[in-house]
Amino acid sequence: MNKSLITHSVSSFLILIGLFTSNEFSEIFFSIGIFALSGSITNWLAVHMLFEKIPFLFGSGVILDRFKEIKLGIKNLAIEELFTDDKIEKFFVNKKNDSLDSILSRIDFEKLFQGLMDAIEDSKLGGMLVMLGGRKALLPLKDPIIKKLKLVITQKLNDVFSKSSSSSLILDFKTNIEQAIDSKLEELKPEDIKKIVEKMIREHLGWLIVWGGVFGGFFGLIFSLIKI
Repeated sequence: MNKSLITHSVSSFLILIGLFTSNEFSEIFFSIGIFALSGSITNWLAVHMLFEKIPFLFGSGVILDRFKEIKLGIKNLAIEELFTDDKIEKFFVNKKNDSLDSILSRIDFEKLFQGLMDAIEDSKLGGMLVMLGGRKALLPLKDPIIKKLKLVITQKLNDVFSKSSSSSLILDFKTNIEQAIDSKLEELKPEDIKKIVEKMIREHLGWLIVWGGVFGGFFGLIFSLIKI
């Protein structure tokens, strides 16, 4: 369901009713339609500007402009917050003799995802996230991120478990994780980031357009009543 098209169509229909009818309600319908259409189109343009650069409109294409910062933020989150030396050392000391399945079952991936959402909220993207619906907008990424983390950790654990030196094990694990992250991030192009984010929040952004039309129509009703 295309929320934008429906909102624009309903607003335009109200305008037509106001233009082509002659009764005491014509001006009210016209005002509601005009204000609703202006609100929905303004919000539609704002949503469009998040993902696409528009000539002469400063600030458009913010996802593309922040591409490098987004990639760096993902890497820093993983290396500096999730895979610190202390956490890796404690992990391997306590779990060295455990089976791979047992290790994976004891990693709190839910907590890692919550940490990711906290980091995004505290970053420069936090303000934009609030506008896009808050933490709920990130929930569709939960399963893909956890699945990818499990895959990467499983691969790296298989590579390093044969080594006996604890310090060497920690260093190699952290190096391999960093290399894996760098490799994956290097494969991502600005368009890839844009598509990922757009797919994640497009449905939520559609409601911004709907509510733009609703509130615009409400203000149009107030305006017409004041004139009357």
